[in-house]
Amino acid sequence: MRVTVKLYAMLSDYLPPGSERNVGHVEAPDDVTVLQLIEQLKLPAELTHLVLLNGVYVEPDKRVDTRIAKEDELAVFPPIAGG
Repeated sequence: MRVTVKLYAMLSDYLPPGSERNVGHVEAPDDVTVLQLIEQLKLPAELTHLVLLNGVYVEPDKRVDTRIAKEDELAVFPPIAGG
């Protein structure tokens, strides 16, 4: 199934070839979980700070069980420091 992935800041380096700006599309198995898709993209765990599925925050302990459906959108933000 096709899933839209939005990766922000330095995570955009992990987008598949052909992605534009911070948005890409990946093929994933049916019933893939948020954590499995993060692992499929080879995102470092320490950089997956804020994870949103269709705009809704997915807590770290829920990523292992939260399933992604066809045409869903996964957005991942790294930790951000400012001052």
